[in-house]
Amino acid sequence: MFADKRATRVGDLLTVIVQENNSASKDKNTKTAKSTGMDASIASFLYSPGASKLLTQAGQMPALKYSSKNEFDGGGSINNSEQIVARIAVRVTDVLPNGNLVFEGTRETAFSGEQQTIVLRGVVRRDDISSANSVSSSSIADATIKFISKGSISDSQKKGWFSRVFDKVSPF
Repeated sequence: MFADKRATRVGDLLTVIVQENNSASKDKNTKTAKSTGMDASIASFLYSPGASKLLTQAGQMPALKYSSKNEFDGGGSINNSEQIVARIAVRVTDVLPNGNLVFEGTRETAFSGEQQTIVLRGVVRRDDISSANSVSSSSIADATIKFISKGSISDSQKKGWFSRVFDKVSPF
């Protein structure tokens, strides 16, 4: 009746309440321009053009005209937002010398041909564990929260292997 049911030892279970709201936004624009020009000719080479036919064409020395223009205009933006809400039971795998608990747990669900695996790892202080033997994800140190989805819907949201390779090697 008066026993403390909070996790304290290796093998004890603990409920983690995951409530994560993350957002990131990034906007970049790049614009460069370069113009180069050169106009050169040879007026004389060892002897005047009339005295020697060396390197001449109809009495004229060679001329060189060069022009180049290079422009680049690129940009991109990223807007990413995610909200995760879950309750996951995890198992204490180690108790550190200072009393902090190392835990790890997974949860797998499957429905409509989709499989989702949640992997949760981290370290929590005993003081952060509530009397209901639960802890908020914001109190977890070194937290790793992975949501891994497999199935036809998840596959259709990914680029194909050829597109991914082409994106990596494309010089444009």
